[in-house]
Amino acid sequence: MFRSVREQIFSLPDACLLYAAHDYRGLTVTSVGEERRFNPRLGGEAGEGDFTGYMRNLRLAHPKKMDVAVPANLKCGRPETDPVASEDPTWAHLKYSFAGIWEIDPHGLEEHAGKVQILDVREPREFEGPLGHIRGAQLIPLAELADRSDELTRDRPVVAVCRAGSRSAQATVILREAGFADVANLAGGMLRWRAEGHAVEGGSA
Repeated sequence: MFRSVREQIFSLPDACLLYAAHDYRGLTVTSVGEERRFNPRLGGEAGEGDFTGYMRNLRLAHPKKMDVAVPANLKCGRPETDPVASEDPTWAHLKYSFAGIWEIDPHGLEEHAGKVQILDVREPREFEGPLGHIRGAQLIPLAELADRSDELTRDRPVVAVCRAGSRSAQATVILREAGFADVANLAGGMLRWRAEGHAVEGGSA
């Protein structure tokens, strides 16, 4: 799947429009360029290892809108009611991505670092590796997050971090399933954090 998207769909011109078949929040169209840059699973600097880690840790229930979508498809895609949009978070300036994930940029995280929990979902070797980690970040690898989410407090927002923003996007899904209301993904992950010159602990120059 990763190779098919990266080698075929992403080989199309940036301006080529893509119409999502399964989106219930009104984000009906995107572009190859947008997905190539910002898709949390497949875009940006996400590698095949990031993608497989993300997909292997999906814990998706039966699609909640399936009973709405199938009849709607039989009526030329017109559902009986309009989708209900999520309320915008107020604890920070967040962007709702095309993948349906709330994201915060590095500057926003730095600005609110004292008010949030920074959750790093990489593996320990990555946490201590060349990219380093954000000061005060709590390490819980993605594969362990569902069983260890109670190590986080629910009275402060959680910002999930990984290498490129793919695994951490999945972490926000896991946390929401566990009942955490205020969660966001660090857009671009540690690669963007370092590229924009924000401070890290450990790592290499």
